[in-house]
Amino acid sequence: MKNAERIYTDPSTLRALYVHETRSAAVCRWRSRLAGALPVTSFGKAELLNAIALAAFRRDLTPVAAEASRQMFVEDLAEGRLCATDLLWRAAMDRCMEISRRWTPTLGTRMLDALHVASALEMGCTVLASHDQRQLALARACGLKTLSPAT
Repeated sequence: MKNAERIYTDPSTLRALYVHETRSAAVCRWRSRLAGALPVTSFGKAELLNAIALAAFRRDLTPVAAEASRQMFVEDLAEGRLCATDLLWRAAMDRCMEISRRWTPTLGTRMLDALHVASALEMGCTVLASHDQRQLALARACGLKTLSPAT
């Protein structure tokens, strides 16, 4: 079993654990093979909770299902399947700006992708899990191992 603590999981990938979508089964299988808690930053928590609320707005979830998804997320934090991880945001933003300056002109990455990669590096993660191909390319360029749990 792999250890989850060194894997930064993009919140859009975590979303598949809480909002049923085409990637959900694959992401759930991947997660079940990991020991330990996946780290999640305050920004990641906010992004995931917003994704659940947005799914309700788009009627991908009923209000009751959205609340159940939100509650599952809270329980995963409380029961140690996810670990709320502190991050020095000034250092993460400085690294994000450097990553953007260095790699966006050639890879075409979005600022949020650069912020997630910078966060992973600042947290000492060695792997970035995502389904976003540009984000994965950026992570590899920055020296992270990558995986796409939905494939």
